[in-house]
Amino acid sequence: MKLSGGMKKAKRLDLHLFVCTNERPAGHPRGCCMSKGSLDLVKAFKMKLATLKLDIEIRAQRSGCLDVCEYGPAAVLYPEGVWYGPLTSSDVDEICESHIRDGKIVQRLLIPGK
Repeated sequence: MKLSGGMKKAKRLDLHLFVCTNERPAGHPRGCCMSKGSLDLVKAFKMKLATLKLDIEIRAQRSGCLDVCEYGPAAVLYPEGVWYGPLTSSDVDEICESHIRDGKIVQRLLIPGK
């Protein structure tokens, strides 16, 4: 569908996976997800999701501070509101396969109270 002025209507996404890539100065008391490899996590999530050939529209993307710095690097899956952290690259496959593809939340990675 085209909108006025030749613009295309954006596809509605079923899920968003936001990964905190906030950067703070070295030594900041709350820490910094960027310095803990969160940008690499975004790339890993994008690559893994592309290989799964899902029947849903999902986007993994960078976000600013998710305000769960003590669990960083952190990610949240919307619209479900499931919060994961702290994450490493070895967690990407499990979240994508277990939660996003199969619908089973990865309990061991949940951020308490979220």
